[in-house]
Amino acid sequence: MRTVDLGGQGLRVPVQGLGAMGMSVDYGAGDERESVITLNRAVDLGVTFIDTAESYGPFENEKLIARALGHRRDEIILATKFGLDFADDGTPGPLDGRPEHIRRAVERSLRHLGTDVIDLYYMHRVDPGTPVEDTIGAMAELVTAGKVRCIGLSEVSSETIRRAHAVHPLTAVQSEMSLFTQDLLDNGRKATMDELGIGLVASSPMGRGFLSGAIRSVDDLAPDDARRGLPRFSPENIAANLVLVERVRQIAQARGATPGQVALAWVNAQGAVAIPGTKRRKYLEENAAAADLVLSQDELAALGAAVPAREVSGARYTARALKSTNR
Repeated sequence: MRTVDLGGQGLRVPVQGLGAMGMSVDYGAGDERESVITLNRAVDLGVTFIDTAESYGPFENEKLIARALGHRRDEIILATKFGLDFADDGTPGPLDGRPEHIRRAVERSLRHLGTDVIDLYYMHRVDPGTPVEDTIGAMAELVTAGKVRCIGLSEVSSETIRRAHAVHPLTAVQSEMSLFTQDLLDNGRKATMDELGIGLVASSPMGRGFLSGAIRSVDDLAPDDARRGLPRFSPENIAANLVLVERVRQIAQARGATPGQVALAWVNAQGAVAIPGTKRRKYLEENAAAADLVLSQDELAALGAAVPAREVSGARYTARALKSTNR
């Protein structure tokens, strides 16, 4: 597995990590046995950058990772996130970026993860009621205290990135990016990260599974799959977007790869680390093979022509959820 420097604070990660969220929430019923096997298989393959958050469950995904990989802690780079002010029973509160909340949240995540240090600690969404300087200042204290090695933010604007980085260097910004979601390449956020030496971690790099080619209709999603509530996965938008997936499939076929592998290689070609999510080892192995796939300039141009942003049907989130992004 190829590795790259993520940001400028000495954190080196594989070009492809594993988003563990779907093992616990949103993507239908979980299977702990298969999840444990998949997490361990990831480490065996060099997919050692494991991404979670306290909100996934809440808390259940962090606990799952501790059960599955506690014995291999020294082999993995562990990233988690805080954001909502959860009660200890999991009842969600509002977004809270105040220092006192951060100090409580990190102790809980350390306990749930069964570790004494988090490699990369993100704020999941920016709290509009707290100056980002105060939030980052508290996160910097965690670095000084040795509880956190590196810090980052998720789904933030260029202005917020600059303000935060001026307080303490950000190692990474996590944001959704795929052939279906390219806005951060167009609105200057990626350019800001490059200028400041901040790494980009791309979540949902296969368009929440769409670009795998496995989703042909809404009936392919479990009844309790959260994607059923997203605009991009309405029946009419699925039908329109399948036209784009077919174009990607043709490019992939010419390269002897799957559509999902080409989608992941495209993300890596943008200078981002991809963290595709999966619950099953067979998809993990297919995804991991994409780390060795380097697309030519002609192939990248063909993909750009195949999936123009204006032709992607449906927003990636509901209007309400979008309000908390790009702050």
